[in-house]
Amino acid sequence: MADESTQSIVVDAPAERIMAVIADFPAYPSWANAVKSTSVVSTDADGRAERVDFVLDAGVFKDEYTLAYTWSDDGLAVDWELVKGGMQKSQKGRYQLSERAGRTEVTYTLSVQLSVPMIGLFRRKAEKMIMDIALKELKRRVEQD
Repeated sequence: MADESTQSIVVDAPAERIMAVIADFPAYPSWANAVKSTSVVSTDADGRAERVDFVLDAGVFKDEYTLAYTWSDDGLAVDWELVKGGMQKSQKGRYQLSERAGRTEVTYTLSVQLSVPMIGLFRRKAEKMIMDIALKELKRRVEQD
């Protein structure tokens, strides 16, 4: 991914549990504050989401978009990219999990291009804010169970 932002957090849970939360798209509106609704459009042969519609409302940034997901065979990574969006021209992302003694480092990589021009510095700052919030919300959701 060219011109991307990356951030990590350590979660007190095994990778399998974290990936289960990441893969549970219908539950996102209950714990990811900016996600107002999700709809799994299609699944792969293993029942994992391949395409998901999102409605996002993050204050000044609102969008309706569809992402296509690719799941790693080892269950430690998921990649996605934008299929269609309103405010976004492109989005590529990845969650990579690395488990160590019952704790898991979650690395989130994201690259977003908006339909409206935005200076690269501001775009990267927005990406970092999105990732920071997403990682903290994911950690809180996984560790509350």
